[in-house]
Amino acid sequence: MSTQKVLVTGASKGIGKGIASVFAKNGADVAVLARDLAAAEATASELAQATGSKVIAVAGDVTSKESMTAAVNRVVEAFGGLDVLCANAGIFPAAPLEDMTEDDWDLVLNTNLKGTFITVQSAIPALKNSSAGRVVVTSSITGPVTGFPGWSHYGASKAGQLGFIRTACIELAKYGITVNAVMPGNIMTEGLQGMGEDYLSQMANSIPLKRLGDVEDIGHAAYYFASAGAGYVTGQTIVVDGGQILPESLEALG
Repeated sequence: MSTQKVLVTGASKGIGKGIASVFAKNGADVAVLARDLAAAEATASELAQATGSKVIAVAGDVTSKESMTAAVNRVVEAFGGLDVLCANAGIFPAAPLEDMTEDDWDLVLNTNLKGTFITVQSAIPALKNSSAGRVVVTSSITGPVTGFPGWSHYGASKAGQLGFIRTACIELAKYGITVNAVMPGNIMTEGLQGMGEDYLSQMANSIPLKRLGDVEDIGHAAYYFASAGAGYVTGQTIVVDGGQILPESLEALG
């Protein structure tokens, strides 16, 4: 199998960095995309040094078709093609429903849901030229399965992504492109590290495996969907949450 050529959006930190890391460790050529080029360059340099793989930085805004078309073209120019798109970029600012503004709503839906559409659409021409095109979307358990106060807009965007992949996979099947989604639970990212030990301990205690996930746990799931072994899997989701969504009550965790 030839070296996979991979683009990961929102990859300068957090889950996106974890996804990029797993692909790089497995020898793929990886493009780290972020709005902040300097942040993307720092991550690309770190991953290249750690893995020995070819890792480049690309600037891109997932809410702009012009920006994402240019980003995909940059990846194709650098790698000679594109095999795997990991549409991971997303934001999660909290806002109670009673106080949420239309601008709050639009910002999250434009980034998380419209951004997924723009990113995938921009990559289709390149993925059509791959012998095994893959799209992996980072959704969430929040929205499709669970809810969390302050995240009604985020939950709507993440549930919307799953509706999107179920039709996108049908339309792109004729090109041999698969489209699947990973649904993370509580994952230890930079955004959680400042919440304090009590908060993190409380979160971990609500999970049967008694720990928060690592960003590379999501990376491994994305890598599976991009693998030859998942060539007959499309329009599907996988929950990666340490069993978080399963207990009926805290008593069930005893």
